Order: sequence, then structure tokens, then C-alpha cells
Amino acid sequence: MLAGPAGPLEVAVDLPDADVAPQPVVAVFCHPLSTEGGSMHNKVVTMAARALRDLGITVVRFNFRSVGQSAGSFDNGQGEQQDLRAVVDWVRAQRPGHALWLGGFSFGAYVALRAAQAVQPAALISIAPPAGRRSWDFGDLQPPARWLVIQGEADEVVDPQAVYDWLATLQQPPQLVRMPDTSHFFHRKLIDLRGVLQHEVRPWLPENGT
Repeated sequence: MLAGPAGPLEVAVDLPDADVAPQPVVAVFCHPLSTEGGSMHNKVVTMAARALRDLGITVVRFNFRSVGQSAGSFDNGQGEQQDLRAVVDWVRAQRPGHALWLGGFSFGAYVALRAAQAVQPAALISIAPPAGRRSWDFGDLQPPARWLVIQGEADEVVDPQAVYDWLATLQQPPQLVRMPDTSHFFHRKLIDLRGVLQHEVRPWLPENGT
């Protein structure tokens, strides 16, 4: 439990296995919509964490305010950005020499994107970012140069075309991976998701000179 802006925040730290060479990287990963059952135990979030851990990256998952043991009330992405920044501040205090990556799935992707300008991560991973939803503003975002977007082509929650249309408006587009026959929650595609993540972010690791 960490002290957060709305009270305690529930946090989990996933360390690489002992037989994996550790990387000087910590990735903070954000979960999907709190009001729809999203939490740090979501299977897409935990698979993304596993994929990164297999590369030697330490992963920090946490529950936004109002979820699990985290205090506070849902704040439609505004207070959740403050939660994320509190976790990031703690990570940077614990691992000052490590690169910080941000990631998120669905609503968590939106929160991470919105916080990126203030946090200035070395890399950003957005899985099914909910572009085109009137609830959240995707204008005037400043993601880092190393930015990966993964979108299922059969997403029934986030309109894939809305995501592609939004990305087409950006001066600096991300690495985009379109996963065919893939639903929002990556049913029967979680192993494929792990492979895509590892393939795309491996060149960003410090051991590869970046």
C-alpha cells in the first residue's frame, strides 16, 4: 500500500524470474475501466506484465482509486492520473537509475497517455486505447518517441477504425500493431499478445544500445 492523493493505493511489484537477466527498466502498467470491473488483476494487464518480466523488466501494477483496497472514488481519468503520478514518484525514488516505461490497457491506456506529458516516460505501451469515446479527450497528447499501440481488429468495445483515424492525425505516429480476429479482451489471443509485445519492445532495451 502506498500513500496516494485520495488515500492508500494498492500496488503489486512483479520482479523478473531469477533466471532472467534484469534490465534497468521499470514499467508501470494501468488497468481498464474501474466502473466495469477493471483492476490490476485483469488478464490483459497480467499478461502484459508477464511479457515484460520475461524480458527482465520490473513491472508495477496498481489499483486506481475505488478499486480493490485503494481508497477514493472513481474520477473519470482525472484523479486516476494523479494516482499514476504518485506511483511513478515512488518508483523513481526506489529505482532512481532505472528507465521508466508507462503502459495501459483500454481506460488505463488513456490515463497513461494523459499523464505522459507530465511523467516523461522513456517509452509508452497503449493496448486498445479508447479513442473515439466521448467520455475522454484524446486531443493535445504528448507521448514519447518510443510508443507502441496494439489494437485488436475485432474489438467490440473500442472501435478500431476510430483508433486508426486518431493515429492518422498525429505528427509523430506510434508503432502500430493490428491484431486480426482479436476482441477487446484478447480472448484466445493472450499468448499472441505476449509475443507481439516482446517483439516490439525488445529493441528498446538498454542491452540493445537504446
